[in-house]
Amino acid sequence: MNGSIQIHRRGLMLVLSSPSGAGKSTISRALLDREPGLAMSVSVTTRPPRPGEVDGRDYHFIPVADYERMVRENGLLEHARVFDNYYGTPRARVERELRAGRDILFDVDWQGTQQLAEKTREDLVSIFILPPSHDELAARLRKRAQDPEDVIARRMAKAADEMSHWAEYDYIVVNDVLEDSVSSVRAILMAERLKRRRQVGLSDFVQELCRA
Repeated sequence: MNGSIQIHRRGLMLVLSSPSGAGKSTISRALLDREPGLAMSVSVTTRPPRPGEVDGRDYHFIPVADYERMVRENGLLEHARVFDNYYGTPRARVERELRAGRDILFDVDWQGTQQLAEKTREDLVSIFILPPSHDELAARLRKRAQDPEDVIARRMAKAADEMSHWAEYDYIVVNDVLEDSVSSVRAILMAERLKRRRQVGLSDFVQELCRA
């Protein structure tokens, strides 16, 4: 860009949530493959690594004492206990990436999204992925997991609870045709990147343009 005043974009936090089986993980992988300016958020966890997991890529594996210290010092943007382990999103890395103009993708549920919204609402863009129908969601769960019907029923009940929070999100995408859904999410991302409030230095730039 010509001229002495430059416009720098502040990064954003893109949250995708959905019930299990709606296609969130598949859409996330497609986004990361096609959007070079987008990186996946890496959470901290107190559980031990599973076979094949790499510290710093899949999770940051930390002792419980370190996790508790981060909670006390407000070092986590969101955190939760899952069974006997703890998970959370480190604040420092996210804020550093946003200042540098890089975008971060989050795979969190509605509770994690609420916590993020309380602390970082101006930087947050939230999308809820819905299945095209009740029957299609059940079919996807059966195909993916090969679980018995009682397990499928419990998963469907949990999905209904998760979907009841759809109105708390900025955007809704019904994942019927995968490529259409990926295109929709990419369009949302592009539009949000152009939001006026994310263009740091825009006011000075326009004033320079209007100078007599």
